Amino acid sequence: MRLGNLVLIFTSFSGALAAPAANADPAPNERSVSTNKKRSNFWFAGVNESGAEFGSNNIPGKLGTDYTWPLTSSVDTLMGKGFNIFRIPFLMERLVPGGLYNSADATYLSGLTNLVNHITNKGGYAAICAQNFGRYNGNIITDTAGFQAFWKTIASHFSGNSHVIFDTNNEYHDMDNSLVGNLNQAAINGIRAAGATSQTIFVEGNSYTGAWTWVSSGTDTAMGALTDPHDNIIYEMHQYLDSDGSGTHSTCVSTTIGQQRLVAATNWCRSNKKNCIIGETAAGSNSVCLSAIEGMLSYMKANNDVWRGWLLWGGGPWWGDYMFSVEPPSGTQYVGVVPSILQYI
Repeated sequence: MRLGNLVLIFTSFSGALAAPAANADPAPNERSVSTNKKRSNFWFAGVNESGAEFGSNNIPGKLGTDYTWPLTSSVDTLMGKGFNIFRIPFLMERLVPGGLYNSADATYLSGLTNLVNHITNKGGYAAICAQNFGRYNGNIITDTAGFQAFWKTIASHFSGNSHVIFDTNNEYHDMDNSLVGNLNQAAINGIRAAGATSQTIFVEGNSYTGAWTWVSSGTDTAMGALTDPHDNIIYEMHQYLDSDGSGTHSTCVSTTIGQQRLVAATNWCRSNKKNCIIGETAAGSNSVCLSAIEGMLSYMKANNDVWRGWLLWGGGPWWGDYMFSVEPPSGTQYVGVVPSILQYI
């Protein structure tokens, strides 16, 4: 999601939150193309939970002023609807202030760990994502050894939790494709070197990791060369349905645009025998967009031999009246989009 300069909106929600359903679908536990899938449609269906990547230029910043952590009560409500994965964006500068080789900030890491444990103790998956767009302190990351060291530091903390997923970086863009591939490979190497051998790794491509530009941008070549000794990579793409694919407009191009923008990526995933996921998507609460996102998810369901899941943008307590908020109980999309797509979980 490209938001530019993010303005924080402090909004509190009132009202009781629903408890998790007692018979909620169990989370998946396999990572290869196989039978015996635990869920009928996808391995994963979830929500991005923002807050820790928010805020001012204060680094590491003050909790409650410069950033916040998503609410566990909101996670519980969404899990009760059947969602089983939550992507948690964080800032690398807050987690390792001072440089990629540094140790983790204890306070920020504790907040991340508490949220992760809440999700995974309930059987869900927590995908922790460096929301840095391939940058650190505003500069493109070119130090692959430093990037590997960063992920080794973070993965060592979560190596004992098999329900943690590592998302190497959010939406690399305007970078050399080979650098994006090398950074992803460095992250994989660092994560595995930390002893995190059972966890899935989400890898993202260049050009904002768009599904509709995955092949045309050339990111497919560098990304297809990635290797993992534990064969546990899922290729994460993002797909919004507005005119420029940025996710900054409430209108969608057409009722069929979601499916149309996934065709080339679907063919790539299948021909290269890759597991793929849509890590961010959203659509306005209007009839065209609702048809577009349902059509996209229906297409993914028909091709779920390669499409392993999807996550909505965006949850989190500081969105206020943001057009794509799925924060229960009163987020715009929670009221509009979520009920219509529960059939695709």
